[in-house]
Amino acid sequence: MAIEIKDVEHLARLARIAVSDSEKEVFRHDLEEILAYVSEIKDVAAELGQPAVGELYNVLRADEDPHEGGAFSEDLLAAAPKREGNRVFVKKIL
Repeated sequence: MAIEIKDVEHLARLARIAVSDSEKEVFRHDLEEILAYVSEIKDVAAELGQPAVGELYNVLRADEDPHEGGAFSEDLLAAAPKREGNRVFVKKIL
């Protein structure tokens, strides 16, 4: 994908940064390299059957019971500075 100087100027305005004329060419070259690399990643992801970069997919775990309820309660309560029965005791603030 060819990046033009006007694209660099537009990105600089969006980012609210001042870019000199000599920096514009450097940024244009860098942006082209970044986009080429992202394109390679997309191609590899497609070959592996993975979602492409930027595509949304469900990354949440299945809604299953990952562990027995209360399995870690005693360990957590033991780490609290003070407890009352099965609750962490905290000082009243209000």
